[in-house]
Amino acid sequence: MAEALINEEQGLESTTVKIYRTATVVKGGRRFSFGALVVVGDRKGSVGIGYGKAPGVPAAIEKAQKDARKSLRKITLLEGTLPHSITAKFGASLVKLVPAAPGTGVIAGATVRAVLELVGVRDCLTKSYGSNNHKNLLKATIEGLCSLRSKQEIMDLRGVDTGPTDVEQRLESGLRFAPAAPTSAPAEAPKSTFKRGRSRPQGRGRDNRRQSGPPAAAATGQPPAPKAIEQQPSASPVPPAGPDKPK
Repeated sequence: MAEALINEEQGLESTTVKIYRTATVVKGGRRFSFGALVVVGDRKGSVGIGYGKAPGVPAAIEKAQKDARKSLRKITLLEGTLPHSITAKFGASLVKLVPAAPGTGVIAGATVRAVLELVGVRDCLTKSYGSNNHKNLLKATIEGLCSLRSKQEIMDLRGVDTGPTDVEQRLESGLRFAPAAPTSAPAEAPKSTFKRGRSRPQGRGRDNRRQSGPPAAAATGQPPAPKAIEQQPSASPVPPAGPDKPK
């Protein structure tokens, strides 16, 4: 993860790629020393790599950052991607960098990604061949980025008009299908008056169901008034049964 450098007006950020540990055997035992490989950039076209050694890790990283700031290089970019494809080699490592349309992202390993992100590349495709040594990959990526040329520079060197390039056409098509930015701020949603909690609404609790009398009588402590019994009209009276009369 990139971290901002302290007391730096250029807005530089630093990423530690690799920490090396070496041991020297002496009479009293082993003596350890650490080395740090660091990438420094401002995400606006400037990037540099540095290496430093010290008895402790923080001191090694600080030395590497100072070394990287001395070797900053200016890179030619085109709207967040590369102006053209490039292949660079350093030692036994070979890196191929290919521009991509907007929204693709940086498709690369951790070592190459550190350089591309800190230089300001947002969309790029990469592929590495040969050795995966961190130092060789970083140096090959830096050499490839430094070899980039803009369209205007190529036209000045050749003295011809090259017309729109493939990368410019990809960028144009990507911006054409990109979602348009909202012109006005969205209306704020009304705030809900519901309060989160475990309290239940009245009428659903057990205590409310057990309450038999009306709330007024329960509050005063007086017994509830007896309910009036409604008299229903009875049917026609039936004469009492008497002794059977002889026929």
